[in-house]
Amino acid sequence: MYRPDEIDRAIVDARVAEFRDQVARRLSGELDEDHFKPLRLKNGLYLQLHAYMLRVAIPYGVLSAEQLRMLADVARRYDRGYGHFTTRQNIQFNWVKLEEAPDLLADLARVGLHAIQTSGNCVRNITSDPYAGAAADEVVDPRPWAELLRQWSTLHPEFSYLPRKFKIAITGAPVDRAAIRFHDIGLELRRLEGRLGLKVYVGGGMGRTPMLGACIRDFLPAEEFLSYCEAILRVYNRHGRRDNIHKARIKILVQALGAEQFAAEVEREHAHLKGQGIDAPWGEVERIAAHFTDPPFTLGLPDDFRVDALDPGLERWVARQVMRHRVPGYRIVNVSLKPPGGIPGDASAEQMEAIAELADAYSFGEVRVTHAQNLVLPHVRAIDIPAVYRALMQVGLAEANLDLASDIICCPGLDYCTLANARSIPVAQALADRLRPIEAELGELKIKVSGCINACGHHHAGHIGILGVDRKGTENYQLLLGGSGAEDASLAQILGPGFTAEGVVEAVARVVDVYRRERAAGERFLDTYRRLGPAPFREAVYG
Repeated sequence: MYRPDEIDRAIVDARVAEFRDQVARRLSGELDEDHFKPLRLKNGLYLQLHAYMLRVAIPYGVLSAEQLRMLADVARRYDRGYGHFTTRQNIQFNWVKLEEAPDLLADLARVGLHAIQTSGNCVRNITSDPYAGAAADEVVDPRPWAELLRQWSTLHPEFSYLPRKFKIAITGAPVDRAAIRFHDIGLELRRLEGRLGLKVYVGGGMGRTPMLGACIRDFLPAEEFLSYCEAILRVYNRHGRRDNIHKARIKILVQALGAEQFAAEVEREHAHLKGQGIDAPWGEVERIAAHFTDPPFTLGLPDDFRVDALDPGLERWVARQVMRHRVPGYRIVNVSLKPPGGIPGDASAEQMEAIAELADAYSFGEVRVTHAQNLVLPHVRAIDIPAVYRALMQVGLAEANLDLASDIICCPGLDYCTLANARSIPVAQALADRLRPIEAELGELKIKVSGCINACGHHHAGHIGILGVDRKGTENYQLLLGGSGAEDASLAQILGPGFTAEGVVEAVARVVDVYRRERAAGERFLDTYRRLGPAPFREAVYG
């Protein structure tokens, strides 16, 4: 994995020192909140309902065991003993004291972590496939390209004050585990006749105006990668709206111009930029790629292991949480952060430390964060799977529910967030409790809950999505069906009028009953919904 160099460290250390001075001036009264707000947001510090929240970047979802231990230490020393992993592969600490924020950032900097560009109208944290470098279906490892994007976009002088925030995702496999079509730029690495290139999507996103990204280049040669991204951002920076925050995202510009005209604008800008030294020399690409060489895998290991027939819990967990690895004898282990009664995406300091220990012992010191708010041990020997399971059992993280009904994506909602209209956590917990007894029978069912229109819970991409809104001072929940954030991407559609918190749980149960009654052999919920359309589900819910 990539290790920060002296340039990275100098940038982060300088930012910490600068922010320490800004906080001191705020505490002394020299800066008022109006002047301090843009400064703290540049450092990932939000003022939420009850306290300050710090959002820490985890570039393309990759953590070392050392970094995870530091996050555990931060949770214990500066928060209330836990952190919240987000749908952007970041982590948030919800109870930060302003006077302690500079020390917190300095501690993070010691292990190469920071909060730069986790807020503001700039290029945010680059996200990617949590199985990168391990997936059996991978065509190209996206991590070197994600790192190249990170370095290019960090403090980019032209793109630090964009019309609105900007999100980029990149993957290197045909199975999309990064929701690339829901990003401002979505990139899929591919090979064509021996050449390395990328398929480029632009203008995806959720929120107030959900859209799927449009393909504007089917095959972009890899050596033109950065100049093409620069061209996209230049067109957006030049033509994107700044007069209306709700119409400032690049998706609105792509919609207004049309994908074909937008692509033509990008091609013209790209023709102007090519040859100006924006693209990294191939030697630099290779230098970065050298950080992502294989760990010292042991070759010739048995590619299977014995599951004790007397331990049905282990058998269920292996079937649900463990994936094939590209190297025989190894597996990818998914660690669920959705235990019964838990808050989706939350991990205690003790749990983070336990996973860090497992990473060191069994996964070459590496951990991944998923956009579904879970963790991954990417390189576990097959023969070590039972030991990993037993260790996870001891810290309450051995739930076997990956992509099942209780594996719910959920934003913090009105329990924490100043933007929220409704609580999302209690709804997610009630849904999980209601469906957990039958989730194995239901199979893949991705439920996603947001507490406001900003869609941090990805409700537009849920097989079942729930959006909390304010209706005349009362929390109201809209029910959406038919979304997908995978390679078969689609937008979920509102089924009908909204519900109370209790009512939406009952409505989801009725939707599930229709699926159980009507599904054909082997059909997922999403397949059944697409075949039947919304009518039978609407009839069951509304009568």
